[in-house]
Amino acid sequence: MTRLSVNINKIATLRNARGGNIPDVFASAEACLRFGADGITVHPRPDERHIRFSDVIEISKFFVINRRQKNEGSPNKPEGFAEFNIEGFPDRRWMDLVIKVKPDQATLVPDSPEDLTSGAGWDTVKNQTFLAEIISELKRNNIRASLFTGTETKVIEGAAKCGAARVELFTGPYALHFKENPEKSISPFIEASKTALKMGLELNAGHDLNLENLNFFRSKVSSLREVSIGHSLISDALYFGLENTIQMYLRELNK
Repeated sequence: MTRLSVNINKIATLRNARGGNIPDVFASAEACLRFGADGITVHPRPDERHIRFSDVIEISKFFVINRRQKNEGSPNKPEGFAEFNIEGFPDRRWMDLVIKVKPDQATLVPDSPEDLTSGAGWDTVKNQTFLAEIISELKRNNIRASLFTGTETKVIEGAAKCGAARVELFTGPYALHFKENPEKSISPFIEASKTALKMGLELNAGHDLNLENLNFFRSKVSSLREVSIGHSLISDALYFGLENTIQMYLRELNK
């Protein structure tokens, strides 16, 4: 089964547009898990334009309870199985937050503060020393490290040399060209998944995956461990409701 982690940044964006605490980001995270999601993803940026650093700390309190129940062998879902994933560029402030919170997974993303959204993966060859040092610090704190990457063979191999446990494939190009040629759009990702497995890396994916293209991607990339979906899922929830939308994505992901 491929796990669905819901990125709740857009819920925070809606809250911040008006001020106050509506919608409640913490309650929304709990609701996503109650409705069947396997995890929560947040991507705090330096300007805190959506998820705030204080949100991350607050949400992490739920996962402290979650881990305790998991260690005690709770059979319940989501309490026994949900994971917390924090994405972002690993500057010192972000790293200090991650080390304090100790999520299940930290996904390193090479975005600059002015980027609206992540638009490319790491050059793991050029940044090998930097990334290796960051990943080493995460490992010392028992945090799984995932690198946001493209599909190039040298990049995937470089991620393994940096010490990453996983790569998250940037699926923007796949989503962009999916309608015009599904088979051509998926081809680089199939090859990337083979490289990842050969290098001992587990595989995640994310960016612009939606109800139209998710099942095809999952059916072709069989080794996929997790997808992180935010913008499309939260947008669909405006029409279908959050609980129904999460169930729709889970059906597309694992049917």
